[in-house]
Amino acid sequence: MSYEAPFAGLKVVDLSQGIAGPYCGMLLAQHGADVVKVEPLEGDWSRTLSKRYGDQTAFSIGGNLGKRSIALDLKSPEGAAIVRRLAAEADVFMEGFRPGVIGRLGFDYEAVRAINRRVLYLSVSGFGQSGPFAERPALDPILQAFTGMMVDNKTSDGLPHRVGGMVIDMTTSLYAFQAVAAALYARRDEAEGRYLETSLMQTGAALQAVGMLRAYLEDWKAPPGLCPNGIFRTRDGWIMLIILRDREFAPFVQALGRPELAGDPRFASNAARLANAELINTIVRESLAGRTTADWCERLTAAGTLHEMVNDFAGYLAHPQVAATGLVTWLQHPGIERPVPLPNIAGIGGFPGGKPRGTAPTAGQHSHQVLRELGYDNAAISDLAQRKLIAGPVNPS
Repeated sequence: MSYEAPFAGLKVVDLSQGIAGPYCGMLLAQHGADVVKVEPLEGDWSRTLSKRYGDQTAFSIGGNLGKRSIALDLKSPEGAAIVRRLAAEADVFMEGFRPGVIGRLGFDYEAVRAINRRVLYLSVSGFGQSGPFAERPALDPILQAFTGMMVDNKTSDGLPHRVGGMVIDMTTSLYAFQAVAAALYARRDEAEGRYLETSLMQTGAALQAVGMLRAYLEDWKAPPGLCPNGIFRTRDGWIMLIILRDREFAPFVQALGRPELAGDPRFASNAARLANAELINTIVRESLAGRTTADWCERLTAAGTLHEMVNDFAGYLAHPQVAATGLVTWLQHPGIERPVPLPNIAGIGGFPGGKPRGTAPTAGQHSHQVLRELGYDNAAISDLAQRKLIAGPVNPS
């Protein structure tokens, strides 16, 4: 055990698919755990979600770095027997099926607990394990709609909008990792493991805890906003700016080239500016449109105005602030011709290229290796492969 690999020696069985569960498993692997990804014969469906590079996609790479993969027919007696052997040795057992499915497969918490009483069992679902929506299919944007996030993200057109970037999926992974990490710490003094649960619905609420409290305490009325506040077009792009305090308005309009607005009673306070929002926003729009984003960033920085250019991913990754903080590893990954950017994980540094922790496995890449570790001999493994009950390279490295 070390700061670089605090979970070294721990074994994780990961039956989750997609991104919410798998990214949690990836975090466990990056912290040193031996994570065995149990996939269907055709592979986790994340391997089909975007442009493919062999049997990899951006989703499968991001969710599986550092894991080992075994591909098997979980519905067959032989496949189930393999998972039971894995479960018997596991510190953590993860699943991400709709509620009820894992039980029908024979691997709900009680079944796994009967095999291994110290196992920490994690279930990741869309709407939770009970209730009228429990068995509904769930994706990130669906839960954004359901949990109120889209209504809280109205723009000037008055319409609710989704937040990009799989914000609920990714945050569910982080909450799941936090729950497992805390349980692993507590289990040192416990005789038995426990059941852990998280869901996209729970995460969607947790992300909005302060906004939800504020809305409730203010009788569900939209609280007063800030003005000016928003995204404005420049000559060559977009810029986000916010006037947070009244004292920031005068230097802002000085930078804008409209110093006379500082003494205008219609803009003397945030409340006054909100009452005249259409007028002040029109003035800001017209002014910002005349110069480049770089020009405005220089001027607004000097004025102390809260602002930033609206970057795309390419612009963000090329920014000197990103380089200065060592935020991203440019990883050369098998099957992809050029290095790919991966945000580093807090506390453990970058992804090591060419090593297991910096490589996402192909589907079933480690089937033979894992089975040998479980006590299967070569004849038994060959028999399973011939009967198409497992998949993977015939002569794995």
